[in-house]
Amino acid sequence: MRVIVALGGNAVLRRGQPPDADVQIANVSAAVKTLARLAGEHELVITHGNGPQVGLLALESAADPNLTRPYPFDTLGAQTQGMIGYWMQQALQNALPGRQVLAVVTQTLVTAVDPAFERPSKFVGQVYEREEAEKLAAEYGWTVEKDGPYWRRVVPSPAPRRIVETRLIHKLVREGVVVICAGGGGIPVVRDERGRLTGVEAVVDKDLAASVLAEALECDAFLSLTDVPRVLRGYGTAHQSEIAHTTPHELRALEFPAGSMGPKVEAACRFVETTGDMAAIGKLDEAERILDGSAGTIVTPNGRWPLTSTL
Repeated sequence: MRVIVALGGNAVLRRGQPPDADVQIANVSAAVKTLARLAGEHELVITHGNGPQVGLLALESAADPNLTRPYPFDTLGAQTQGMIGYWMQQALQNALPGRQVLAVVTQTLVTAVDPAFERPSKFVGQVYEREEAEKLAAEYGWTVEKDGPYWRRVVPSPAPRRIVETRLIHKLVREGVVVICAGGGGIPVVRDERGRLTGVEAVVDKDLAASVLAEALECDAFLSLTDVPRVLRGYGTAHQSEIAHTTPHELRALEFPAGSMGPKVEAACRFVETTGDMAAIGKLDEAERILDGSAGTIVTPNGRWPLTSTL
């Protein structure tokens, strides 16, 4: 099968951990153990989050007295793609001797008139207590919102239209290369009046970007892997329950947190609705069990996996 994996940001940096490079490299090495097994059985494309890293670099850039203005988010996205992509590429090369692995710095096309530019919603960076978050917002001109018990910075998150390098990625996958791409949702770019690409101040949701890429690459399965075993129905209530097998129609009838599970569910539903193939949400270390249907939340057109006819 051709499988695309969207790794949650926790695969690189877990909440509460110091953002030191050695901590993140250790997390990547742990994640690669599962990814290497998948690559041994399937054509594999890997995407990843970068929220903590891009937020940290943005804070450092804003506080740097040597800069006349902070680095824009498209540039910060490129920096974090290169950094995390390098860590993953090296770890996978070490785990898969003789296999070709390549990290591609990737651009994601959005539209300049997307209403998301007027309504920042994407969480980036570390979490803060409310008082500290509001102080930073006043100092740097940020928009901050509540994220669970904490507060975080939010930035515009326009909808991904296409991964600019899709044709190149497709060619690499056909040649058997394990491709790491679209990190952090890809670098957000628009086309100007002359058709030229230019970066914009935004962060694209990684799960939605991975869904768009999975469709374009004709993937058989789209896995959104995080630190929760399954999607929960009635999350936070006395009646919450795990969802094992479901359909886009059933999921769309439920409500999920906009800043966390919501985008994962939306990305899974879009992929299944468009392709008729399988999407899933679950834990990284259960990826192989997710593909055989014994773990995670499996989303298919008819709620069955492996796919079978309803006729």
